[in-house]
Formats: sequence, structure tokens, C-alpha cells
Amino acid sequence: MSTIFERLTAFNKNRLPDMVQLKYKTMSLNAFSFFRGTCHLFYEDLAKANSMPPSPLVWICGDLHLENFGSFKGDNHQVYFDLNDFDEALLAPAAWEIVRLVTSIFVAFDNLGLEEDEAIKIAQRYLNTYAAALIKGKAIGIDPRTAKGIVCTFLTAVAARKQKELLKKSTVKKHGKLVLLKDKERHFEIEKPLKKELGIFVDDWIKTSAYADFDFKVVDSVFRLAGTGSIGVKRYMFLLKSQSTKNKYLFLDMKQEFESSVQPYLQVKQPLWGSEAERLIAIKERMQNVSPALLGAQIFKNEPFVLQQMQPTEDKINFELIKNKLMFGYVSIFN
Repeated sequence: MSTIFERLTAFNKNRLPDMVQLKYKTMSLNAFSFFRGTCHLFYEDLAKANSMPPSPLVWICGDLHLENFGSFKGDNHQVYFDLNDFDEALLAPAAWEIVRLVTSIFVAFDNLGLEEDEAIKIAQRYLNTYAAALIKGKAIGIDPRTAKGIVCTFLTAVAARKQKELLKKSTVKKHGKLVLLKDKERHFEIEKPLKKELGIFVDDWIKTSAYADFDFKVVDSVFRLAGTGSIGVKRYMFLLKSQSTKNKYLFLDMKQEFESSVQPYLQVKQPLWGSEAERLIAIKERMQNVSPALLGAQIFKNEPFVLQQMQPTEDKINFELIKNKLMFGYVSIFN
């Protein structure tokens, strides 16, 4: 039987070696970080256990855990709270998605030193709310008008945030021009030849996509480190500037996509997607109430990538909020 080390190195062998070391460092912080970074181990062990009750096939995000909820601006310019990670998404038994989230509740609560009874209450609340949504046959979109508790506060703050606040945090003026900040922790410099290719690629994509009337162009880019499980994939962040409106900027995320970590352990036949990026977007559009702006699937240097308007890290739920809010934030999520 393979060791944990062998299973980890086998899974990450096609990722960027230097970044994989950072991934392992992030995973070593605590049990929840390890859980986030090892979706493939979870489903491998779940499949071997062969103890899951039968359940209907549904679209799943594949890596449903407490920190994969967050806010983003939809393509209708409104702010929503929803699932925000679909790297592992595919067609699978509904119970697989449910058990992943319930497990995350127990791992997170144990990591925070909270009582198991509290974890059981939250898990039960989630299951009851999930069942109630199934009975209604339609989930309700969560936005500042419908949210409760900490989620409402969270969304209201995001909706009110000014663009200049995001620019101030992520950019710096250099030779009189605004460029992305390279902090050597999350944002890294890209070699000039690749940087030029990426800029041309994104500008050309905008011209030929559904966003052809979008008057923004790339002015800078960095290699971006984000998440836990996805550390090691190629991921870039772009600063886009409007050509017609003075001092108007946007951020774009471009992320490499691999096969879902759930796929090897399923016997379910999947649709014939054009690429792994197209798989992600197709399921994302089915599962989210409203999709993020600037969403597209493209091939760059023979590798599939998903592009979308960037979601700042502060707009994602952090499970440690439970400590200060006495679990009330997560109760309001499962309402």
C-alpha cells in the first residue's frame, strides 16, 4: 500500500515543483489546511471504503468545504454569495458532495478547539437546510438583500467597497504608471518573454470573445499564488486598464485546469468536454446562481485555462470567523 507521501508526490508530479513545495508548506499549517490541499486523498479513501449509500447523480463542485464559499461580482454587476471553486466539478453521486462538506465542518471545528457537539449541530443544520432546498426544488440566490448574519455584513461590505481600495492593496506606481505589486509571497514576477505572450493572448481573447466591446487592455501581469489545493498550477493575475475611461482598472485571473481529483474514482460517464476548462465553466454556470464577469475557457500553449474577473482573497469566507462569531455566520449560510 502506498504511503501518504507517495500518494501526494504522485498527484503533484505535473505541477510546478517550486510551487508544490509552497503548497506542502501551506498544507502543514493545520489539519484543515491539509484537508483543503488533499481532495484527491479524500475521494480515493472514500471510494475504497465502499460504504456510501446510493444517491442520485448531480453536478457537484467536487471540493465542497467551508472555505469554498465567498462573494464575487456577477456578469450583471451585482454582488453574490455562492460556491466559488469548481476545479473538481463533475457529475457524481450527491452524497459525495454532502460528505465532503460535513467532514470539513468536523475538521474545522476540531482544529479550532470547539466542542464536537457544536460541530454536530452545524452539520445537522446544513443537512436539514440542504434537504429543505431539495424539497422546494430551487435554491435561493444569496445577495445583500436575502443574506443574514455575518454573510449579510460580508456582502454589504464587498458591495460598498470602492475599486480604488483594491487598486491600493494590489498595485504600486512605477515610472508614473500603475503596475501590480510583486510581494514574493503571493505575487511573483513573470519572465519578460512569457509576460509579453500572456498580454497579447489576453488582449486577443477579449477582442474575439463575447466581451468584444470591452475596451480594456492588459497593462501588467504577475504569477499568482492562491488557495491551497490549486497551488502548483499555472495561475496569472492581470491588471486591465480602460482605453476610454480615465483611471478605470479591473483585475483578471487566468488559471490552468487539470482533470478533476474525483474523476479517477468514479464509474459515472461524463460529458465529452472540449477541455478541462470548458468542463469547469459548463458546471459552474449550471451550479452558480449568476456566474462571475469575464468568464471564459481558452487554450494557451496547449494547456487549458479559465479566465474570469478576479475575486480578491478577502472576499472568501475564512472558517476562523466562527471563533469570533460563535458559529453564527455558518448557521446563516445554511439557511
